[in-house]
Amino acid sequence: MGSTNGFSAATNKAPFASLARHGFPDIAAPNEPENGLFQHARTNRARKAVRHCMTRSAQAPGSVVMVRPHQFSPNPATAVDNVFQHDLTKIGSIPTASLAYEEVSNVAERLASHGIRVHLFEDTGSSTPDSVFPNNWFSTHAGGRVAIFPMYAANRRAERRGDIIDMLKSQYVVEDVVDYSELEKDQLFLEGTGAMVLDYVERVAYTTRSCRANEQTLNQFCDEFDFEPVLFDATDEAGRAIYHTNVMMCLGTGFALAGLEAIADPESRADLRLRLERSGREVIDLTQLQLREFAGNAMELKGCKGHFVAMSTRAYQCLEAAQLKALDRYCQTMTFDVPTIELAGGSVRCMLAGIHLTSREQNSTVGPGPLVARRNES
Repeated sequence: MGSTNGFSAATNKAPFASLARHGFPDIAAPNEPENGLFQHARTNRARKAVRHCMTRSAQAPGSVVMVRPHQFSPNPATAVDNVFQHDLTKIGSIPTASLAYEEVSNVAERLASHGIRVHLFEDTGSSTPDSVFPNNWFSTHAGGRVAIFPMYAANRRAERRGDIIDMLKSQYVVEDVVDYSELEKDQLFLEGTGAMVLDYVERVAYTTRSCRANEQTLNQFCDEFDFEPVLFDATDEAGRAIYHTNVMMCLGTGFALAGLEAIADPESRADLRLRLERSGREVIDLTQLQLREFAGNAMELKGCKGHFVAMSTRAYQCLEAAQLKALDRYCQTMTFDVPTIELAGGSVRCMLAGIHLTSREQNSTVGPGPLVARRNES
């Protein structure tokens, strides 16, 4: 493991289209597609709006990476320990590939229309069924740092893409890429911001124990990226380990959606609640049933009109009125229909790899919200 400036899993490098332009009416798209990551303001009012959009938020990024699969299906290699995943034998003739393609497209377009800068990459292959969840294999950090993570399932390791790292280096200030993937040969895994829920303000990495989150690897990452590891045990109703922390917890700027009920040990549960409250967040408790509905798999983002939490329609519909009222105190809620993606055991949060880097062109993490697509040519 070590720093590298030449992550070598390179495929699929050419951008092919700028699919949409969204935002303020006085902001026009550039004529040249290669300049398509930013819209250009025609008036002082629009320029001021863009600058307002580019205000940073440590916990809520304004830019994301998404991967749109062309051959999506639930991954049989991950079904053993992912209790949120749907039984493949019960899916039958559902056209998962076409439905998932449409769901990802809709999420990307709606995020862009609300001011999120979406970098959308295509996956046309059939060997990476979980590629729609890019947050598991890389993370980005203020100060220009990128981490690449070791993946538990062998067929998920092919999700790591050099073109995504190249895009980050090209469009954002990247000083250091730390690659932990060689730890896979020692059976040491840590699946990114699926395995960890990161508090970027208090510098804490909340992590539930599982085969996808090795304590040694967690400690190594935390030492090198300046986080404090908080490791705990969380299980479903049957006592099976929850495979990823981000299906039971979402940290926003002022709130924490947390399935503390999944922590059986009373002392650990109380300690974690206290830790979250001391970070200045209101803890919104989630039940085991709500975790099953992906209520914990949400993400706060910052668009041009302020902060909002992105979650699935299924997740939103399982929340009680008091929980929704608590969320409303901090940000709006945006919901997305992703039932096909959820068959694979993840939801909206898993689909979004947040970018916490400084843009080279605008000296900011948050852009005014174009949607840029890139082709997978393999």
